[in-house]
Amino acid sequence: MTLSPEKLAEFDAFLIELNRASAAEILPLFRADHGLENKLATGFDPVTEADKAAERAIRALISERYPDHGVIGEEYGEDRPDAEFVWVLDPVDGTRAFIAGLPLWTTLIGLRHAGVPVLGSIGQPYLDEIYIGGPATGSRLVSRGTSAVLRVRPCPKLTDAVICTTDPAILTGPELGSWTQVRAAARLARLGLDAYGYAMVALGKMDLALDTGLKCWDVEAVIPVIQGAGGVVTDWYGRPATTDAGKFAFAGDPACLEEALVTLKRSAAR
Repeated sequence: MTLSPEKLAEFDAFLIELNRASAAEILPLFRADHGLENKLATGFDPVTEADKAAERAIRALISERYPDHGVIGEEYGEDRPDAEFVWVLDPVDGTRAFIAGLPLWTTLIGLRHAGVPVLGSIGQPYLDEIYIGGPATGSRLVSRGTSAVLRVRPCPKLTDAVICTTDPAILTGPELGSWTQVRAAARLARLGLDAYGYAMVALGKMDLALDTGLKCWDVEAVIPVIQGAGGVVTDWYGRPATTDAGKFAFAGDPACLEEALVTLKRSAAR
C-alpha cells in the first residue's frame, strides 16, 4: 500500500516532535554527568543515561499517538516488529563522541512501512539540526527555525571525493585493505563521524561514507534521508542495501560509488 501525501506529512511532523522530545532528555546530559555504563564484560560498548532516557521518551510518545505501531530500539529491544508500521530508533548514535564531548553524535529515528524504510531523521540537537525526509517526499534540513532542501552534490570521480568511515580500527583485514585503497584514491577522508557523516552526504558536503557492522537502528533512519536527497545506499557488493546488510555505502553520486565498488566488492566477498 502506498502512503498518501497527507499520511507522510503527518508522520514527518511527528518525527520532528520525536526529535524535540529526545533532545530534551539528551542535552542536559551532554558534557555533564551522563551516567556512563559499559554493556560488555570484556571490551567497551558504552551506554549512558542519555541513550536510555531518550529512547524511553520516544517510545512513550509513539505508544500514546500510535498504539498499534511497532518499535525496534537499540536500548530496549523489539515491540511488535512485524507491525505494518515500525519505528526504528538509535537514541544516541555515536555514544563515544557523546561521552568525549564532541557534537558529532546524532539521534536516529526511522519509520518502516510494510518492511521498507519510508521516512527518517538524523537529529543533532546541540547544533539544532534535523536532517529529515524520504524518497517520496524529498529531504530537508530543519535548523534554527528554517527549512532548506537537501541535495547531494555531483562528484563522478573518486579522486575528487570527500569520504569518511567511523573507525578503521573496527574493520576486518580485507575491509581495512579496501578502505585504505579507496582512501588513497579520494581527495580527502575524515574519521569518527558516525551517522553525522551520512548527514553530510545528504547535505552535499561529503560524497561517500563507508561503514561495516551496522545494525538496523544505525541505518533505517538514514536510508530514506539519503534517497530523498538524491543519493544512493548500497551494500559493498553494490546491491540495494537491505537493513541487515552490515556493510553499507552511502553515496551522493552513483558514478563515484561505482569506482569505489571495484575495490569494495573484493573485500565483501571474503
